[in-house]
Amino acid sequence: PARARELVVGYALTSKKAKSFLQPKLRGLARKKGIQFVAIDQKLPLSDQGPFDVILHKLTGKEWQRRLEEYRDTHPEVTVLDPPGAIEHLLNRQSMLQEVSKLDLADCHGKVGVPKQLFVNTDPLSIPAAVMRAGLSLPLVAKPLVAKSHELSLAYDSASLTKLEPPLVLQEFVNHGGVLFKVYIVGDAIRVVRRFSLPNVDEGDLSNNAGVFRFPRVSCAAATAEDADLDPHVAELPPRPLLEILARELRRRLGLRLFNIDMIREHGTRDRFYVIDMNYFPGYGKMPGYEHVFTDFLLSLDQQKEYKRRLGYTSGEG
Repeated sequence: PARARELVVGYALTSKKAKSFLQPKLRGLARKKGIQFVAIDQKLPLSDQGPFDVILHKLTGKEWQRRLEEYRDTHPEVTVLDPPGAIEHLLNRQSMLQEVSKLDLADCHGKVGVPKQLFVNTDPLSIPAAVMRAGLSLPLVAKPLVAKSHELSLAYDSASLTKLEPPLVLQEFVNHGGVLFKVYIVGDAIRVVRRFSLPNVDEGDLSNNAGVFRFPRVSCAAATAEDADLDPHVAELPPRPLLEILARELRRRLGLRLFNIDMIREHGTRDRFYVIDMNYFPGYGKMPGYEHVFTDFLLSLDQQKEYKRRLGYTSGEG
């Protein structure tokens, strides 16, 4: 149903992100539901624009962060998705998975952990010794420290570790049947899609391969595994109750409402999962039916505000 007044969502996104997110199907549905998307002019003060009900952003940089925090202080009635300080946590792969590792989800329809990993910011020649001290097993996945890049490498042997370029995070590779689960989180909503990933590595691969193999982007929309003829044990989605508990705990601990989790199931198990990566404000345009999920989420934010406002009036009268 049409709303009594428009919900104004200011957005500060790169042109590439705006194009992938603000697709015609999202804009069209938003208009029908009384939601208007308005581009924020980054050259002008935020207070001179709007008024906004919600600010949606995915820009980095200290200056933008400072401006947004100042705006939040003077406009507490505006919902900022998400707070810049909370986003910082997911931009650094050294800290990204810390909150997952603190979770105790052993009795929640499955076990969730993170692969053993090591932050490296030293001379590349010293990496093999650091890996040995940390007790990590080959092969290792090497990821850039800053999560802006989706490029990763797979190092099969100790000698190849010296060819890596720090700063980076090294993560033990866990065999997972070549499929990962992208868990999209939009507020309370959870959607899961299968994506093709790196194939299993066996002892033969380790002895026959040497060097560093680079993968520009392992999981993308083109690599969807939704319609593939997969082994049912590999394709089975993580249990819904497990995902709900995981999403709820991470929302609370991270203070974020828009993010996704890359999960894998350890090959040969049914209930042993690992979170290998997380992203703030991921490519929702690749999520089936995202326009419905996102517009419902934006309207729910407004309903929560209205409820709190009325509650405030009621308690004030009492």
